[in-house]
Amino acid sequence: MADDTETGTETDHDSAADVGHDLAAERTTAPMSDYSSRAVGIGFLVLLVGAMIAFGVPLGVFGL
Repeated sequence: MADDTETGTETDHDSAADVGHDLAAERTTAPMSDYSSRAVGIGFLVLLVGAMIAFGVPLGVFGL
């Protein structure tokens, strides 16, 4: 089999670590990101609707 990799130092390496990212910036993750009370309210509303669908529909269909 032929080796298709380039071995020269002039090869352009595009990796996830250096494409579109500021490597000097401090690293943050989603749980550390700021969020508003409006976002919390929307999340709680989505939770309630999901719980109503997950439990309300089966209880309504089977009449428990």
